[in-house]
Amino acid sequence: MIVPIKLEKNEPVTYDIMIDSLPTLDFDTKVAIVTNPTVSNLHLQKLLDSIKGVKPLVIEVPDGEEYKTMDTVLYILDRLFENRFDRKSVLLAFGGGVIGDMTGFSASLFQRGIDFIQIPTTLLSQVDASVGGKTGVNNKFGKNLIGSFYQPKAVYIDPDFLKTLPDREYSAGVAEVVKMAVMFDKEFFEFLQKSDLKSRENIEKMIAHSVSIKARVVNMDEKESGIRAVLNYGHTFAHVIENETKYSKYLHGEAVSIGMVMANRLAVRLGLMSEEEAVKVKNLLEKNGLPVDYHISDTDSFYEHFFLDKKSNKGKISFILPKNGIGTHIIKNDIDVSDIKATLQEFGG
Repeated sequence: MIVPIKLEKNEPVTYDIMIDSLPTLDFDTKVAIVTNPTVSNLHLQKLLDSIKGVKPLVIEVPDGEEYKTMDTVLYILDRLFENRFDRKSVLLAFGGGVIGDMTGFSASLFQRGIDFIQIPTTLLSQVDASVGGKTGVNNKFGKNLIGSFYQPKAVYIDPDFLKTLPDREYSAGVAEVVKMAVMFDKEFFEFLQKSDLKSRENIEKMIAHSVSIKARVVNMDEKESGIRAVLNYGHTFAHVIENETKYSKYLHGEAVSIGMVMANRLAVRLGLMSEEEAVKVKNLLEKNGLPVDYHISDTDSFYEHFFLDKKSNKGKISFILPKNGIGTHIIKNDIDVSDIKATLQEFGG
């Protein structure tokens, strides 16, 4: 299956997202594979066997969100300079969302920009992170606060890579699928409720439908000035959770799962979502092994962290919420502080 990306509002960009077995990749320029030891041990030989024309440089970086930093990006760039890469060279992002974000960001910086290709190996990166050109790193102030919009030349999604994915990582990817369904497609949400999401047939359906939603949104709004922000449903809360726990307790999808539950509690308080629908979302997340609760020890501190998020603007926090329940969305930046803090209090503040 091929899902096209066509961006025309700024500089025209077109590339394909290919969902199938990894094809032969033929290069006539220097190529570097950026990966981590976990993915390298499991799948690197398969990728090397698919590459023709060159012997790629393999750059391994540590595995984990806590290493998604400028120091790691500088290490990647140093390896490229040491090996005399140039503006015609290509980077391959081979791993999950962390690898994809850092590789794309490195590609955007090296000699003001070189090509990169996404080859995602986790469910989260296959259904979401590899599509759309968001790249970047975290810092002590928050998640993805340093970065750029930089589109890949292609995305190759091979579901076979998921065969070795740990259950926890797989569940983290399901969270991003649920996110898209709640925001955009009630029928898709109902499919997720009734289906075995680990059967090969349903995995392919889930990836294809999620990628189609993401591609449609990115085609309308590459730089997140409007509808693309809706894909951050749950993330306003999740980014604070990740920051508070030093990016070490929760996988990104796990934090997003909790963040969606928090967002839904706020939506229920505002009359945008019924209690019944909020429970349906929570139950679907729990059914797929995802956490749905988090103890907020200091409500005021948690609230202040919202203002470090990219979705805050002119002293106002934007929350992405269901508008009329599952399958609809609204971006609200006029919510009373008392409603926000009352929602946070529900989680133990």
